[in-house]
Parts: sequence; structure tokens; C-alpha cells
Amino acid sequence: MPESKFMKKNVLVFPCGTEIGLEVNRALANSTYFNLIGANSTDDHGKYVYKNYIPNLPYIDDSNFLTVLNEIIEQYQIDFIIPAHDSAVLLMAENQSAINAKIITSPIETCQICRSKKMTYELFQHKMLVPKMYPISSDMEYPVFLKPDVGQGSRGTYKANSKQEVDFYFKKDPTLLALEYLPGKEYTIDCFTDRTGKLLFAKGRERKRISGGISVNSVNINDSRFFEIAHLINETLSFQGVWFYQVKERANGEFVLMEISPRIAGTMGLFRADGVNFAQLSLFDQMGFDVGIINNNLNVEIDRALFSRYKINVDYDYIYIDFDDTIIVNDLVNVEAIHFLYHSKNIGKKIILISKHKFKIQETLARFSISPSLFDEIIILPNDEKKSTYIEQKSSIFIDDSYAERKEVNDQLHIPVFAIDAISALISWEV
Repeated sequence: MPESKFMKKNVLVFPCGTEIGLEVNRALANSTYFNLIGANSTDDHGKYVYKNYIPNLPYIDDSNFLTVLNEIIEQYQIDFIIPAHDSAVLLMAENQSAINAKIITSPIETCQICRSKKMTYELFQHKMLVPKMYPISSDMEYPVFLKPDVGQGSRGTYKANSKQEVDFYFKKDPTLLALEYLPGKEYTIDCFTDRTGKLLFAKGRERKRISGGISVNSVNINDSRFFEIAHLINETLSFQGVWFYQVKERANGEFVLMEISPRIAGTMGLFRADGVNFAQLSLFDQMGFDVGIINNNLNVEIDRALFSRYKINVDYDYIYIDFDDTIIVNDLVNVEAIHFLYHSKNIGKKIILISKHKFKIQETLARFSISPSLFDEIIILPNDEKKSTYIEQKSSIFIDDSYAERKEVNDQLHIPVFAIDAISALISWEV
């Protein structure tokens, strides 16, 4: 691993708002080795979590894309690019010689084969089980599974129960492949191959719940066949760094290969929680470091849902915040409030504790292991006095659980006031 004086490398993630790009953000957000820069063609969630954010790139099929990309590479001194969409993976791999930064993916031939399901199945049909492919004009065993030759996840896929349904879906998308229908469970096997071609990691997770083509609930599964299949794929294709493959069960429990992809997967956070940071490993491997993997081998389950991040147009320099039922709630520390206060301190805000606490505040702070130095000032006032009297800074916000206190301050001072449920909206998640 690099020494502590290692100079940080700049890593561009594009498109940064995909589930892949968001996983890279989570994986490298607090890295002491890499600076993250996110870029997008269309604004999405990436702008809320990437502190260094570049909007309005041309789409990858735009003739000007590579020119603009190289301008960004020069301006931001980009060392590496992590493509966060399958189409971006292939385009960048094919144009590596024209791109002035190292692309984090596998060799061109591997990327080309993996982008096509048909090419993948034809390559592996004599090496392992792949889905039976039906010619469109042939008799089929219904139901059949229709899947785009070039696609990702379960988007654009259909289950067809008759020839009429097949014809209907093929009119919508002539690139569909007609495949045998596999009724069993679906697994993703996350893998890592180092620069010498050695397979260092291959472990599976069940895709238990899928939404919008994305696995939103997954658990790790131990099955010796996962590594055996990964080893065979690794011997057939040339990989460097992170990759994954997916299999699905036939009714008899046999695993059938569904797809292979030479990139990070959005749900790789499951194994990252167990000690395996695929994004960081891939970067170090590309830099020529000998990497090792520490895996705790814990039973991990990951579940994802829509999660809110905010941009709020309030400008302030001072935070006046209550104590009872705000910083301390139900005799426990409100960790979201503490998160907000430390975040605010990091960016230079002044924090004033303003409370009608009836006990000795220093002793209470000590009881909850909260340092008084967190606050630039502590104001304890009598119960019959108004908090607005003690708020002297105009560039302020006020946080209090009490509606009456918030209304009084807002009426008198006309500054923004927030209940504790709104604290999350004040936190910046950009890294």
C-alpha cells in the first residue's frame, strides 16, 4: 500500500449520478489517496453528493465528447477515470489511446464481448451453461425471456407467454434476444482480478429484491460454484481490476450465465461493508501496487430505498441551537444534530448553544460526553425570558424543538427557524 506521503490522485467519475457513480462516491469519499470529481451530461443525484461537480458534458455519442473530456482532464489534472455506465465503459476502453487519463476497466476485447449478451453466450456456450437462444422464426418453449443484446440490469426485459407477445415486444425493440426462461433465484458474483491476471476475489450475493433494474435488497451467499465459474471466466477473458457476472437458476438448481461486466456494480457496497473496497483496489492495482484483500466473511444484508439529499438556499454564519429535546432527545444524544454541528464547524460556522436548561449545563454536557468546546458560546437563560433577545447576529439560523420558541424568534427577528426533523436538510453531503 502507498505510504502516508503519497500524493493524492485525481479521479473523474462519469456519469457520476448513476448507482455505480454513487457507489464510487461512497467508496472513495473519505480516501486520503484520491480526490473525487464527478461529471454528468444530465443533472441528477450526483450534483448533491459530489463536492467537485462538472455539469453539461456532451453525451457519449456526441462527436465532441472526447474533445471536451480531454479539456476537463487537462483543467482538473485528472489521473484516472472511472466510467459509471456500461456504454461509457465500452466507449472509453475503445478510445483509451485518445483519452489523456487512465480508464479504470479491463482490456478493449473484454469490454466489447461483455457489452453484447449474444457475443458473451457464443463465447461461453461450450465452457459453461448459458441460456438457450431461440431464432425468432423458430418454435419456442414458452414462456421465454426477452432481453436486449446491449443493456444492463433488467431494464427492457420481458417475459413472453406466446408467439403473439414475442412479436409485440420485438416490434418495440428488434434487438431483443429470445432466451429460455429461468425461474430460479438470481445471483451477482463480485470479482477482482489483479494486473497479473490472478483472480483474488469472487463471492456471490442474491438479488432478492429488484427495482428499476437495480438490486435494492441483497445478501451474501456462500457457494463454491461461484468461484469455480469466476475462475473459468477469468481464464477465458482478460480482466484487470473489478468485474462481476450474474447467473440465474434453472428449475433444477443449475446456474446459467446471464451476463458479465468489467465495472463496479452499484450494490458492491455489500462487500465493501465486509472490508472489500473494489474501487480503491482497482485504482491501486492500475498504479502498479501489489494489493491484498481483507474480507471479514460476515453475513451482510444490504437494503436500499429512495434517500433524500438537499440543497437549501439559506445563507448564514451563526447557528443558535437549543439543547433539551434538540441535541438531547429522549435522554439520548441526537446524532444527526451532532453530525450537523461538526459539519458546520468544519466549514467555519459559529455555533451558539441557547437553552433554558434547568441543571448545570457543564455537568450535563459531560454526562453525554459532549465537549463544551463544540460551541463558540453557551447561553443559559431563565425560563421566562425570550430567546430572540439573546440572538444578536442577523446572519443566523435558529434550531429548536419548540414551535412556540421558533415562532417567537421568527416573528421578532425574521431569520430562518428549523425543527429537529429539518436538520438533515441543512447538512451538505458533498464529498
